[in-house]
Amino acid sequence: MSATKVVLVTGAGRGMGVDIARSALDAGHQVVATARNARTVTEALGNHDDLLAVALDVTDPASVQAAVDAAIDRFGRVDVLINNAGNFYAGFFEEITPEDFRAQLETNLFGPLNVTRAVLPVMRAQRSGVVVTISSTAGLIGQEFCTAYAASKFALEGFMESLTPEVAPYGIHTMVVEPGFFRTDLLTPESTSYAQPSIADYAERTEQTVTAWNGMNGQQGGDPAKLAQALIGLATSEQPPVRWVAGADAVAGVEQKAKDLLAQVDAHRGLSSNLAHDDA
Repeated sequence: MSATKVVLVTGAGRGMGVDIARSALDAGHQVVATARNARTVTEALGNHDDLLAVALDVTDPASVQAAVDAAIDRFGRVDVLINNAGNFYAGFFEEITPEDFRAQLETNLFGPLNVTRAVLPVMRAQRSGVVVTISSTAGLIGQEFCTAYAASKFALEGFMESLTPEVAPYGIHTMVVEPGFFRTDLLTPESTSYAQPSIADYAERTEQTVTAWNGMNGQQGGDPAKLAQALIGLATSEQPPVRWVAGADAVAGVEQKAKDLLAQVDAHRGLSSNLAHDDA
């Protein structure tokens, strides 16, 4: 791939997607920045010779294919796909409706699947490319109030890890990103939907959690502009990492999860290692 890449970013109308698209432009790349409403992209990023703002709904395969076709018509190729679009359905599992749980998966899991499915034929034809998917520490570490969100992100982790060997023979790299708490729009009303409280047993913890998260919004320690700049640097490098844990809090959390997993394996190692057929 040449030094100048064509970078397609989903969810680039606000939040971290804007920072990612801006960092790619600042680094001299050509950018296809997408959002449900293309006008929000232009309002956020302005007009630029190397910028194509395109309407894209990640839950609509026809919309996705039209956006990829527009990228090819304008720039002739797609070198880096950054699956960034997402949202957050929060609440205790029993209070999240089945419809909202499915909606969470539709956006956070099937959305990236739809976009990746549309872009991979282009990258295979080029025999080069990088597929980047923004996961979360919630893709590796579960926690209460996040059952739907964590389910969507854990699924993304499995998808990306399994996709890696499938596309590697064609010069395509994959990179999954697990950010910790960054000062993004994730906890704003535009991105987060809370389950309607309906069960008394959960009422007090729900109130405490929502209050804490509302207080955290806009105060998170991570700088999304720094994350975006680093992400573009890694994604356009000769050897992008398969996994990038982003943020000091994320590093600490993932290290602890790794230790917990090893401890859980060791706790029943003897029992687990003696389950073969006697004739084995």
